[in-house]
Amino acid sequence: MNKVWIRVLLVFVGLIVFDRFILPLYTSSGRETTVPDVRNLQYEEAVRVLKRSGLQAQKSYNFRYLPDAAANVVLDQVPAATSTVKPGRNVYLVLNRLDKPVYPMPELGGRSETEARQALSRIGMVVDEVQFRAVSSADEEGRVLSQSVPPNVMVKTGSAVSLIVGKYEVEPEGMKRVVVPEVLGMSLDQARGTIIQQGLTVGKITWEYSSLLVPNTVIGQKPVVSSFVAAGQSIDLTVVTNEKK
Repeated sequence: MNKVWIRVLLVFVGLIVFDRFILPLYTSSGRETTVPDVRNLQYEEAVRVLKRSGLQAQKSYNFRYLPDAAANVVLDQVPAATSTVKPGRNVYLVLNRLDKPVYPMPELGGRSETEARQALSRIGMVVDEVQFRAVSSADEEGRVLSQSVPPNVMVKTGSAVSLIVGKYEVEPEGMKRVVVPEVLGMSLDQARGTIIQQGLTVGKITWEYSSLLVPNTVIGQKPVVSSFVAAGQSIDLTVVTNEKK
């Protein structure tokens, strides 16, 4: 008699387990939902869109800081849009990194312009401007001669650097050679003195804000270094300032 009641009790417990746990799982196993596309949305809006589809948002960050990507905007998502998943699934939303990594500026001198750009791209640096300087050796054609940010200076991803690249030129016969001196890295006063000593004049001065470089430092010049110019030619300068416009 006891064995009969035990069997009845086990069957009863089994029915309860099946009804409350196994059956709901079996029923929900056939349900699916399509993942909406939330890329390029603000994170908060993306969370709301996913919630309406019965999905959960999980915040994650991109491996590298992207200087051109806006903050708090969804760059990517996993699973991808239009994927079919079970309700309640987590969708990982990828945002841009909040912190800008800091790297030592690489030595670019002697590299080709292409190699220099690749080296800068690997640490997220931006090439702001490329100027060309006349060189008398064909071996220096297309090679980096100077960089606006010195090697080993710690810079943040997204910072800009200007390059001076060699351009092979043959001096025309009978032309009086007046060479534009290099004043990059000098203070404005030093640059003025050097330019005047060469029989040239200081032209337009453009001020460029930087929190990294020393104020009043020349970081750009036109015409470029070693160009052939006439006596009295004006030299335009770009100079660092620590005051934002």
